[in-house]
Amino acid sequence: MDIGFIVTILAIGFIGSFFSGMLGIGGAIINYPILLYIPPLMGLNGFTAHEVSGIVAIQVFVATLGGVWSYRKAGYINKPLLLVMGSSILLGSLIGSYLSRSISENSISIIYGLLALFAGIIMLVPKKGSDHEFADFKRWLASLLAFVVGLASGVVGAGGSFILIPIMLVVLKVPLRITIATSLAITFISSVGGAIGKITTGQVLFLPALLMMAVSLVAAPFGVKISKAMNTKVLQWALAFLILITSVKIWTDILFKL
Repeated sequence: MDIGFIVTILAIGFIGSFFSGMLGIGGAIINYPILLYIPPLMGLNGFTAHEVSGIVAIQVFVATLGGVWSYRKAGYINKPLLLVMGSSILLGSLIGSYLSRSISENSISIIYGLLALFAGIIMLVPKKGSDHEFADFKRWLASLLAFVVGLASGVVGAGGSFILIPIMLVVLKVPLRITIATSLAITFISSVGGAIGKITTGQVLFLPALLMMAVSLVAAPFGVKISKAMNTKVLQWALAFLILITSVKIWTDILFKL
C-alpha cells in the first residue's frame, strides 16, 4: 500500500466523518460512493461493493462514537427516542449485515440507491417547529421504522442515519438539532450490529478501515463544533442536497450497468 493510497483513504475518511458530526449522519452516504469511485479514478486499486460496505461499517462506528461524545453535554440527545429506536435498529442491522454476504454487489448498490433517493425526497418535505419543542412520539411506529432502516442499512454497511434523519424530522416530527444529536447516538448503536456482521462474515479490509477510524476520531468532533454554530435551515438543506447528489450518482452508475 503506497503513500498515495494512504493519503486518499485518510482524505475520504476525514470528509465523511466531518459531515457525520456536522449533519448527524454516520458518513456512509458520502464515503460509500467516494470509496467506490475515487481510488480507481486516481489510478489506485479500487474496492468491491462488499469491501466498501465493510470499511464503511467500521468508519461509521467510530465517527458516530466521536459525534455522540461531543454532543453528550449539549442536552439534545432524547433518551426515550434513543432507547426505542436504538434497540430496533440494532436488531435490524445485525440481521441485514449477516444477510449481505449472500446479496450480489449490484443489488447492494441498488439498495443503497433506493435508500438515498427516498431520504433525499423526504428531506424536501416542509418541516415546521423549533429546535426544542418535542413532546412525545409513537413508540410502535418509531420502533418499526428503525427496524426496517437497520435491516437495509446493515446490508450496505451504513449506520442508517441518512434515512433516519428524514424519518425523524418528517414522520416523527422531531426538531432538527434533537434529530441530529439523537440520530448520531442511534446510528452508533446500529453501527455496532453492522460492524459485527461485516467482520464475522469476512467483509472488512482492516488496514483501510483502521485508517478511516483514526481520522474519524478527529474529524467527527470538529464537525459537531461547526454544526452547533450553524443555522438549522442551512443544515437541513445541506443534508438534502448531499443526499440527492449522491443518489443521482449511484443511480446513474446502476442504470449504465444495465
